[in-house]
Amino acid sequence: MIVVGLMSGTSVDGIDAAVIDVAQAEDTLNVRLLAYVESPIDERLRQRIHTLFSPEQSRIDEVCEVNVLLGEAFARAAALGVRQAGVQADLVASHGQTVWHEVSPGRTRSTLQLAEPSVIAERLGVTTVADFRPRDIAAGGQGAPLASWGDALLFGDQRLSRAVQNIGGIANVTWVPPGGQWEAMLAFDTGPGNALIDHAVWRLSGGMQRFDANGATASAGRVDDLLLADLLADPYFLQQPPKSTGRELFGAQLVDPLIDRALTAGLSASDVVATLTAFTAHSIADQYRRFLPGRPDEVVVGGGGSRNPMLMRLLSELLDPAQIRQHEDFRLPSLGREAVYFALMGHEALHGRPNTVPSCTGAAHAVVMGKIVPGANYRDLLRQVAAAPRSRPHHLSIV
Repeated sequence: MIVVGLMSGTSVDGIDAAVIDVAQAEDTLNVRLLAYVESPIDERLRQRIHTLFSPEQSRIDEVCEVNVLLGEAFARAAALGVRQAGVQADLVASHGQTVWHEVSPGRTRSTLQLAEPSVIAERLGVTTVADFRPRDIAAGGQGAPLASWGDALLFGDQRLSRAVQNIGGIANVTWVPPGGQWEAMLAFDTGPGNALIDHAVWRLSGGMQRFDANGATASAGRVDDLLLADLLADPYFLQQPPKSTGRELFGAQLVDPLIDRALTAGLSASDVVATLTAFTAHSIADQYRRFLPGRPDEVVVGGGGSRNPMLMRLLSELLDPAQIRQHEDFRLPSLGREAVYFALMGHEALHGRPNTVPSCTGAAHAVVMGKIVPGANYRDLLRQVAAAPRSRPHHLSIV
């Protein structure tokens, strides 16, 4: 089955499209990556998305319209992916764009991803699966980190313990113990990834830069230890897993006052970015010490943060003696990991098989996440599903 996985993360820096060919052999999903492309999001649309992150500024008519505009953008990204792969898609699986994620105690547990799947199904003419997170939340889970399911399939090893660390806008880890026993796995958001760094670089450069390319700005600065200690004192870091977070906590409302305070105290722009970069690295190391069952033998890093040499150097020092590896060592694109995983989650949703790890999300039981919008090929897909094994896969092989 040819499946297109679509993902846009917390940083809203583009739409990832991964086109895969997936087949099942016994309890293993065999995957061939046919194409991976990154499509930019129009700057005006990007600004409108960022406005939706603020309850004080967002409006329901904007939510409604941006949902459709994102659906069009995701459809174009999928079409570009299949053109590059030179294939016809059988299925599209879209994570969409998270604009709000609320799972804190005392509030109605909820999550909202935009990018209307009906638009995607209509433009591409194929069945589309979307809106994955709500089902896990309905079962008592955090609705995150959902990539833990793919990590469970791919990174289990008989001897080694692995921490699979994604550093997107928000950073999250999956603990895969030796033997890869699913019931012993753990996953949670460690805190900020690139979101605070990106926002600071954007603001301090007057909108000329969106991220710290090659960690150059941070490398030119000095970490302010007092500011770093203040950031690490956030109560989130004391919460027990499973837990998840987002821009609701680690966003502009946190970093803007911090930047003002730092500049008033005489810190340079480079010092601010260096301190925020250290914050991401130290928060990851702090969460490992507090909550992982043991010290990992290997830390497998992916996401945009894996392209920041300054951040990677700090992580290597803080997590020593663990060996730092990249997703590419396992034939998985670091920046496209989640797009590949959501393609697989869509595949499993179509087959009616659970695509979560309850010990990682905190749900009462494993669930089938994803809502299906039938396309013209839906009945053909159902015939494939009827002939497929009922058993849930437990391994992933990328060839």
